[in-house]
Amino acid sequence: MQAAGTDHDIVVIGGGINGCGIARDAAGRGYSVFLAEMNDLASGTSSLSTKLVHGGLRYLEHFHLRLVREALIEREVLWSNAPHIIRPLRFVLPHCPGFRPRWMLRLGLFVYDHLGGRRALPPTATLDLAADPAGAPLKDGFRTAFEYSDCWVDDARLVVLNARDAADRGAEIRTRSEATAIEPAGERWRVLIHDHAANEDYAVTARVVVNAAGPWVGRVLARTAGADGEDNVRLVQGSHIVVPRLFAGPRCYILQNSDRRVVFAIPFEEDFTLIGTTDRDYEGDPGEVRITPAEILYLCAAVGAYFRTPVSADEIVWSYSGVRPLFDDGSARAQEATRDYVLRQAREADGAAMINVFGGKITTYRKLSEAVLEMVEDHLGARSGPWTGNAPLPGGDFAVGELGTLARRFADERPFLAAAHVRRLIRAYGTRAVRAIGHAASTSELGRHFGADLYEAEIRYLVAEEWALSADDILWRRTKRGLELTADEAGELRRYVASLVEAEAARDAPARSRSPDMRP
Repeated sequence: MQAAGTDHDIVVIGGGINGCGIARDAAGRGYSVFLAEMNDLASGTSSLSTKLVHGGLRYLEHFHLRLVREALIEREVLWSNAPHIIRPLRFVLPHCPGFRPRWMLRLGLFVYDHLGGRRALPPTATLDLAADPAGAPLKDGFRTAFEYSDCWVDDARLVVLNARDAADRGAEIRTRSEATAIEPAGERWRVLIHDHAANEDYAVTARVVVNAAGPWVGRVLARTAGADGEDNVRLVQGSHIVVPRLFAGPRCYILQNSDRRVVFAIPFEEDFTLIGTTDRDYEGDPGEVRITPAEILYLCAAVGAYFRTPVSADEIVWSYSGVRPLFDDGSARAQEATRDYVLRQAREADGAAMINVFGGKITTYRKLSEAVLEMVEDHLGARSGPWTGNAPLPGGDFAVGELGTLARRFADERPFLAAAHVRRLIRAYGTRAVRAIGHAASTSELGRHFGADLYEAEIRYLVAEEWALSADDILWRRTKRGLELTADEAGELRRYVASLVEAEAARDAPARSRSPDMRP
């Protein structure tokens, strides 16, 4: 860890997808950027999604046409820039008598196909479930389904790769670093930072502060001198469960429910099925959100209404809950609240500005970032124009459709790796997979084995290059190996990572102690 610089053009608070996307865009335009995240990157809402890059088919019912159109366009932009962590999927929507009629589904999917200028993704198709393999796992009685396209994303890795690219372009990315106060200081803001890992305090200054703290946006406002504390955020809990794989094949299912919500069932990490999500208003600390028994019953019932194989609570191998920080538009029900983003700014008398980010979704994070940068330019002047639309994220510098070729080449050069291990490495790191395992020529050269396909070489890479500071950072965000490791193996990993991070901190301690910037 290097000592923080004092003065910056922009301080970004929040290391989720919006904060990291903004930091990347700003750094690429030549601004000096400092990003502070109080926990790990993507440790909040951004790693707890349904993991879709999609237009949001159900948002059409609420006439959120601008949002859906922007998101549909962004699907293929993001896919082309990160073809290792984003891949196309086909979603099967069974028609269920008594719910939305066929004409409504056809109309909605026609609009979905044409609203966003779909190019590479295949169009909607009608399926005869008696003849199509998609009908095999479903109960008798479902005769027709509609199949359409969207994309899947490794959400946590999307965040980390934006942060990695921001850092490569000059941004300072600080995790476990909490903004404890924001004070006017002439024409700048003075942001006090507490480094939880080092237990140290210091200050940075900037002309512009971007509050992208997600569910904690109100907390940041409350710590800002002169702010009125009005945060306009509606917190909505969404929970998911993961169970052993329910059905064969690569397709996903979108299941209608009597409450007019939908639940997704998605192949996940090869051996599992991801089921979600719920929508319920949430009160309390977003960091303490947990799935409720009622949500578990709801998700199990949704799947049981469609699939031949029922799901029970004792089959759940993992569950997670996130809090979506939606803009409070006054909707009566959580599922009707807008998923669009809203930007609000305030300016101090001397010219310092704060931009507060409300709402948003993963699919539109890049457009949100561009909108924030337009506001930044009003205060700091333009350095260069938008650039992220055709700029690959780290490891994504290969053409859509070449993932298999990349994996085969990687496997041919490393015949000691199992096929499943190769697939995971390529899907996580793309063309940077060689960095994750170094130049190992045998399994033994990967170093200590922690279980499943997780080795010391990858652990060291994640600590050195991707801000991983704990085993959970690795098991549940940088990888999903937490699904595979035993409790004893995870314990060994925790001890190893703790010792590795402690050694890194001890090595960097002299540099920190010499820095004049590490003072409040």
